[in-house]
Amino acid sequence: MRVSLKFSMLVIMLAAAAAGFAGCKTGGSQAASLGTGKPLPNEPEVTFKDLEGKQVSLASLKGKVVLVNFWATWCEPCQVEIPWMIGFQKKYADQGFTLLGVAMDEEGKSVVEPYVRKTQFDVAGHSMTMNYPIVLGDDDLAAKFGGLLGLPTTYVISREGKIVKRYIGLASESDLDKLIQSLL
Repeated sequence: MRVSLKFSMLVIMLAAAAAGFAGCKTGGSQAASLGTGKPLPNEPEVTFKDLEGKQVSLASLKGKVVLVNFWATWCEPCQVEIPWMIGFQKKYADQGFTLLGVAMDEEGKSVVEPYVRKTQFDVAGHSMTMNYPIVLGDDDLAAKFGGLLGLPTTYVISREGKIVKRYIGLASESDLDKLIQSLL
């Protein structure tokens, strides 16, 4: 009886741990250096599909500081970050910066497109929609970045095309801003 109880408890603990990794991370961000200078995933070439069905190659953005933000419409921490992302795009776009929002919604374009078009966010007292490129993601695409432990997950990429940092969970606006500025 004791062995059966211990086994049941182990199964419950493993299931709870797995559930913790499956959805949004609501706790603090875990910034992870991925090895300074680690090249972008490129085998095969990382290509995204935007909401109009056009291909967007990550390699085509080399020469810019790129923030790749994996998010979903249902993810509350993602919704906290979106106004920051809008602000970064507005503030730094003319300095060689761009942001790619990788929507991980299983329903794809049918859910993401109306959300992007209609959802208003408070950005420094102004109501704004998302002003940066949104592309559609899936597990295969996420695997090219080493997989996702939760949403949001954000990668900051240098002008040279090297991953500088990865943030798992809700990032810090000021940390992201400082890092972007240091790379521009």
